[in-house]
Parts: sequence; C-alpha cells; structure tokens
Amino acid sequence: MFMGEFQHSIDEKGRIIIPAKFRELLGTSFVVTRGLDHCLFVYPMEEWSLLEQKLKSLPLMKADARAFSRFFFSGATEVEWDKQGRINLPGNLRQYAKLEKECVIIGVSNRVEIWSKETWSEYYDHSEQSFNEIAEKLVDFDFDL
Repeated sequence: MFMGEFQHSIDEKGRIIIPAKFRELLGTSFVVTRGLDHCLFVYPMEEWSLLEQKLKSLPLMKADARAFSRFFFSGATEVEWDKQGRINLPGNLRQYAKLEKECVIIGVSNRVEIWSKETWSEYYDHSEQSFNEIAEKLVDFDFDL
C-alpha cells in the first residue's frame, strides 16, 4: 500500500526521484498517466491491468465513457527507473500537471500521485476545510478515527 507525502524537485530534463519506499512497490516498470485534479497517477503494472479491465467494461456507446477512456489512456506511458532511481516524465504529462520545479509525491493506497507543489497546496487547503463534511458523506464508521 502506498502512503505518505514527500517533497521532491523535477529537473530541467523532466526527471524526478520517487521515494525509495514507493520504488519497491512500483516494480521495475509501471504506468504514469494524467490523473484527476491536475496531478499524475502512477500505477504498478498489476494495478494498471485491473484498472484497464474496468475501463474496458465501460459502455462504448456512452460519450462520457469514451471521453474518459481517451483522456486516461492517451496520456499513459510505461516508465522505468534510471540508475539514480529517477523517472523521466514526458513533456505532455509535465505540462498537464504544471510540473516545473517543486513537486509533492503522495501515496494513495493503490497508486502514487505526483503534484506540483503549488497545485497540491491549493488542493489541500481547499479540501482540509471540508474534510469533516466529506468524511461524513462518504465514510460510514462505527468508531471514532
């Protein structure tokens, strides 16, 4: 399971170091694609295969299903590590996620997300204000967190 938040920089060639604890779980090759909220989603191959099967089962006759599949798959790229534990992010993905220098890498259960520091801060500040309300709507716990 991926969890935690890490600050890293992306260099001028689009290379970024992924935290060591995530590298083990991602394996030797994995998939990076456009995520939601202007971040990048990073999936181990096993998780990517599960997601691919779910998306394949969406109804082709529905415009929303076609649009989401196009968005998700057209940005996807298979990535491998370099000798320093970095990955090279393609320009189209860096542009989508507004990755220029400072980045935040977070673990989100079955995937890793890569955010620009500025976008993450904005998202986090906005979400933090409504976290309790969101939790009440989505989570049905019989105990206190």
